[in-house]
Amino acid sequence: MVSERDIAFPADAATLEGILSVPEPAHGIVVFAHGTGSSRHSPRNRQVADVLNEAGLATLLIDLLSEDEERMDRITGELRFDIDLLAKRLLAATDWLSSDDEVRPLPVGYFGASTGAAAALIAAGKRLETGAVVSRGGRPDLAGDALGHVRTPTLLIVGGADPQVLDLNEQALEELVAVEKALEVIPGATHLFEEPGALDEVARLARDWFDRYLRS
Repeated sequence: MVSERDIAFPADAATLEGILSVPEPAHGIVVFAHGTGSSRHSPRNRQVADVLNEAGLATLLIDLLSEDEERMDRITGELRFDIDLLAKRLLAATDWLSSDDEVRPLPVGYFGASTGAAAALIAAGKRLETGAVVSRGGRPDLAGDALGHVRTPTLLIVGGADPQVLDLNEQALEELVAVEKALEVIPGATHLFEEPGALDEVARLARDWFDRYLRS
């Protein structure tokens, strides 16, 4: 059985919203950091989250920008690449988890997509207790020098038909100092993994990675 509830928490002057899903029992929790044009209601993230829930992993799907900020960003495009801000918001979500009785004892991992992957890596570099990071079609290169501080086990998943992002991920993998790190390429998959079975493979890889490293 999986319990689900809407949550909200303060971050700077904003109030962020999310969906917390907790299976019984749970041995870890994964916070999702999505990229531009997505939200906590993203069907792609929801599909991956369902697979994680079935494996005994709780999930928190959050919007790293408030509704007002999202509206402004659609016009200006300024906030979607403010990686430091997104990472700060992700850390605020992590702090909120530590205050919630239901999930406080669980080890925490991050699942990042697009710019959310860079935010996840920066956050993991600041919180060394982070158990694992998975990036789906992400831009880990945008984490910059923070890659040299990430010791968290990190999995980068990229589509084989997404050559520019694949190249950026290969470079980021070299810069990561984590002992446990890997790059998985899904043949024939494009940036959004819309091809039949591609997102299923993303979910399987993410499940296995988190299941391995998120253990109390």
